[in-house]
Amino acid sequence: MTTDEQYMARCIQLARGGRKNAAPNPMVGAVVVHDGRIIGEGYHVRCGEPHAEVNALRSVRPDDEPLLAESTIYVSLEPCAHYGKTPPCADLIIRRGLRRCVVGCVDPFAQVHGLGISKLREAGIDVTVGVLEAQCQQLNSRFMTFHRLQRPFVTLKWAQTADRFIGYEGQTPDRPLRISNTLTRALCHKRRAEHQAILVGTGTLRADAPALTVRDWPGDDPRRVILSRANGTIEAQLRHLWEDGVQSVLVEGGRTVLESFMQAGCWDEAFVETSPHTLAALAGPEVRGVAAPQLLHAEWVAADTSFGHLITQYRHAQS
Repeated sequence: MTTDEQYMARCIQLARGGRKNAAPNPMVGAVVVHDGRIIGEGYHVRCGEPHAEVNALRSVRPDDEPLLAESTIYVSLEPCAHYGKTPPCADLIIRRGLRRCVVGCVDPFAQVHGLGISKLREAGIDVTVGVLEAQCQQLNSRFMTFHRLQRPFVTLKWAQTADRFIGYEGQTPDRPLRISNTLTRALCHKRRAEHQAILVGTGTLRADAPALTVRDWPGDDPRRVILSRANGTIEAQLRHLWEDGVQSVLVEGGRTVLESFMQAGCWDEAFVETSPHTLAALAGPEVRGVAAPQLLHAEWVAADTSFGHLITQYRHAQS
């Protein structure tokens, strides 16, 4: 790993501190380095508050401020060049006289996209772009998807029995199929808390009457979205959510809804929970099962058994 990569890795580590409160802004970390020594660092803590570059420069001790003219600032995302809720960070870097700026990845937001980098270069600052670029983009995959594809980042989620059933025929809210255990249910609610919206179809609504709330994890309840033929195609629904500023949506629907997202290519990651128990063990031998969705265009990412059930993560294999 090069020196630039080492400091950029620290930026990414810092940026994750804003996971809960930075949205809808991206998570960003910044590190100020002089002659191999970190003299300042910070991250974007909360939307509407100072950006990472501001916090990093504010953390520089008075005795070290004369060193800024010979220092490098590392930032995981291109410094902003426009006035939003805060002034442009590119202007701050220029004003403080730093000689070099290393950027992880370009900001896809139209009011920034390349303009911050151009402004720094025009001011005579040496700018390096693309250090740990893939990792920096992955850090803000939801933000990137929202601005590049003009739709929310879509996460698919379902729980299935050991023999790959997600329900049974004739299932009703007073006779549910309980696949998840206490720990995986809490994990599901954690994912709900990490998304701005949650979507199900009318079939799931009738069969399960789900609350779709965060009960076993701290956080805000996501916005409820019910997909039906009456409110249009998946693409139209995602476009509507994008227009409302929703950057992430968790899909917890039945097989038809989940496979529709995969067939449309409108998904980014999936989490599949597999119980060690069969349908017959959970609901009795007389029931007829509803088959789990068939994964389409999926790449395996990781598997975890620490919750008592197998949790498998996939990502969309882009064509």
